[in-house]
Amino acid sequence: MNQELSILHLVTEASLVVKLVMIGLLLTSLASWAVIFGKVFGLRKVRAGNDAFEREFWSGRSLSELHQAAQQQGLSPMQRIFASGMREFLKLREKRLDAAFQLDGARRAMRVSLQRELDVVESHLSFLGTVASVSPYIGLFGTVWGIMHAFVGLSNLQQVTLANVAPGIAEALVATTIGLFAAIPAVIAYNRFARDIERIATQLETFLDEFTNILQRNAGSSTPSGGGSASGNPVTRR
Repeated sequence: MNQELSILHLVTEASLVVKLVMIGLLLTSLASWAVIFGKVFGLRKVRAGNDAFEREFWSGRSLSELHQAAQQQGLSPMQRIFASGMREFLKLREKRLDAAFQLDGARRAMRVSLQRELDVVESHLSFLGTVASVSPYIGLFGTVWGIMHAFVGLSNLQQVTLANVAPGIAEALVATTIGLFAAIPAVIAYNRFARDIERIATQLETFLDEFTNILQRNAGSSTPSGGGSASGNPVTRR
């Protein structure tokens, strides 16, 4: 490709509308890459925090120790779910409520916390989906507009050759290229992050069910006198 048909020359010689489309797509691509890198490190941190707390949870420490540690250090999503359930369970236990009320209240608190954590983990994912689905059409709009503009300009010429047509069409096609450049990474990242978030959600759901079973055993062992406090029982997997 000679200098006259270089990419930079095609961009600078494009019509105003096509230039605006290209600039918008480039800014969108930069924003999507920022979201992608943020999600990569964010989801990696979430997985590492959940795995670390899950190992600690099943290490045999008591619920009171785990609850106290949850109030003194940075929390992972799984740890926040545990803390919300444990806090509600102990609050209802102090009120000497029935075991079923204790368990139901703790489970509701953990469900609310789970949904809140998933909302945070899924943040900006819809932006990537929008970029992936819309960018090619925006690029196509720029291409159609550029081709239309090129043919309008050619209408003033008495003799039209390929040398007259090629630059205008090439300028327009750059918009579609930039649209695909913005869309393809967003599609790949969206699918990857959706799969990772689904695994995180499954892990949190499983933990919630297992912790509910542990609370059920503790709630069932409670007595009106307040003995058998759940905060002192070691955690064991059954």
